Amino acid sequence: MQYNDCFQLGHITRTHGTRGEVVIFLDVDYPEDYDELDSVFVEIKGQLVPYFIKNINVQKGSKAIVKFEDIESIEAATPLINCALFLPEENLDELDESQFYYHEIIGFKVLDEKLGALGTVTTVYTMSTQDLIAMNYRGNEVLIPVNDDIVLRVDREQKILHVLLPEGLLDVYTEETTTPEDGQEDEQE
Repeated sequence: MQYNDCFQLGHITRTHGTRGEVVIFLDVDYPEDYDELDSVFVEIKGQLVPYFIKNINVQKGSKAIVKFEDIESIEAATPLINCALFLPEENLDELDESQFYYHEIIGFKVLDEKLGALGTVTTVYTMSTQDLIAMNYRGNEVLIPVNDDIVLRVDREQKILHVLLPEGLLDVYTEETTTPEDGQEDEQE
């Protein structure tokens, strides 16, 4: 399995107990959808290694306690801490053109309905209050709120994210700010 064919499901945060169980963080919108996983790919030294799941118990807060086959002790589980977990993209549900998975839009061109081509998506930040798409625009990182009124649709074939940015959003990131140096005041004569 190659990275291009997968999406990152989450990562292993710590061991749990002494019998080889681990706690994983599920970096997904609906962790409960993964309560019947039978296997995952664990990234170990740059390689995706398949691990079969004996038992998974999804908890509150995007966490799950997992027991992998053939991992029977805390010593065997400890090297897996901080390893990323991946699943094949084929496990994902098909989305319509107004929906997208964050990992799939990295590298897409951003095309504004009024301003035209703007830049390229570099990453997506998931925040507790608002998810933000980061775009490289004229050497600056511009953050675009993930909102149905702003992000209109995605063209997977052309790798284009169609947006309608709020007026002035780009100006916030591109205007040079000038501030008086500390201690200097304007003198009036």
